[in-house]
Amino acid sequence: MSVSLTPNFPATRLRRLRQAAWIRSLTAEHVLTPADLIWSMVVHDGDEARIPVDAMPGLERLNVKEASAAAVRAKDLGIPAIAIFPHINPAHKDEEGSESLNPDGLIPTVIKAMKDAAPEVGVICDVALDPFTSHGHDGLIDETGYVLNDETSAVLVEQALVQAEAGADVVAPSDMMDGRIGAIRTALEEAGHTNTLILSYAAKYASGFYGPYREAIGSATALIGDKKTYQQDPANSDEAMREVAMDIAEGADMVMVKPGLPYLDIVRRVSETFKVPTFAFQVSGEYAMIQAAAQNGWIDGERVMMETLLSFKRAGASGIITYFAETAAKKLN
Repeated sequence: MSVSLTPNFPATRLRRLRQAAWIRSLTAEHVLTPADLIWSMVVHDGDEARIPVDAMPGLERLNVKEASAAAVRAKDLGIPAIAIFPHINPAHKDEEGSESLNPDGLIPTVIKAMKDAAPEVGVICDVALDPFTSHGHDGLIDETGYVLNDETSAVLVEQALVQAEAGADVVAPSDMMDGRIGAIRTALEEAGHTNTLILSYAAKYASGFYGPYREAIGSATALIGDKKTYQQDPANSDEAMREVAMDIAEGADMVMVKPGLPYLDIVRRVSETFKVPTFAFQVSGEYAMIQAAAQNGWIDGERVMMETLLSFKRAGASGIITYFAETAAKKLN
């Protein structure tokens, strides 16, 4: 059989760099370590230590005691930070999300417990009203159901201050209200929380990948309508650049793209354009798909987990918020 070879063949054989594990390791362009991971954790205000989330196989809501123990495990595994999300008693929800401002509520209590147990581990707190509102939206709504921007921002400022007072290292506004980063930054400075970091959900898309999370925090059945009037249109990428630029100008220390895998192009554009710490969120739907397919024997779940996490690094992410953090860190260690 006649074979036509290129002029450089066989002098150039790229497979030589793939022939053994040692050379693949030595020439790897990107490396994933536990230090790249932020542990996405759902906490609840009940006595039961762990409550499974049906829509997210392997994920459990943790009570305060279990969450503080998890912070110690994060320290031991080399995971630098934990992002906490609340599931609260429905009796504590109302239209204004007033429980979000309770200094003795679930999130302040968990912050204090975690910082007491493992002060070396950063605690990141979601700033949004959807876990606390009876209607499931991220802000205050008017009589038509429209989410009010400036009125919501005023509440978010108070929520961020409650979290900072409790000892949160990072407040992470995920609501997508215009101008809330600047308002929160100003309030933190005036209250003496100069070193409290802001991680802005700067490019958060109106995505179908959030469904399992809404079950995890108990807002799925409460949500009235959708969130397309404030979360970004999946069709747009230039708009994400404008959102990120505005949030950086208003005082964000770090920015985030959410969801992760369907928006790796946005992660790349943001990281290359702005040269600021850029995080990606491997959201609940991404996690659930991998877990469900693995349970059915359709994929090697552990391999796909590691492959997807590495893809975020390859796209330019400084770090990855993921429900896989503990499992991945154990494998990496």
